[in-house]
Amino acid sequence: MKQKNLFHIIIASGFGTGFSPFAPGTAGAALAAIIWIALSLFVSPLPLLLITIALIIIFTALGVWSSNVLEPSWGKDPSRIVVDEMVGVWITLLAADAGNIYHALIAFALFRLFDIWKPLGIRKMESLKGGWGVMMDDVLAGVYGFIILLGGKWLIG
Repeated sequence: MKQKNLFHIIIASGFGTGFSPFAPGTAGAALAAIIWIALSLFVSPLPLLLITIALIIIFTALGVWSSNVLEPSWGKDPSRIVVDEMVGVWITLLAADAGNIYHALIAFALFRLFDIWKPLGIRKMESLKGGWGVMMDDVLAGVYGFIILLGGKWLIG
């Protein structure tokens, strides 16, 4: 296996979680949530927000690139590619309070609900070409989760 392909496999598979025999998308999203929770225990809110935004931007770009590289051999949007789930859950976590495990769990659940259900144009995003189609449905699912979590926090006060 070429070094270049190994890099793309590591990124696309969410550091290997995409090879989980059970629910690889959930495994990738769970890893992203665990990373965020760990960071939130050691980083104050503003740096956590900036780190999360950086993770979203970096892994979206890497996800598009890696998906494009792997699509010829792995096929269109295979379940092994879970970097999109990682990005999606990080987007929803932008609405969570730092260090609040309940917010993190709700963010995770909301993202997975939208990712699996695919309402309101999420499924349409899959029709985009190549890596963009792989990534953008989960980006939109993350945005919807973000809106619901933020709205829920506002309603509860």
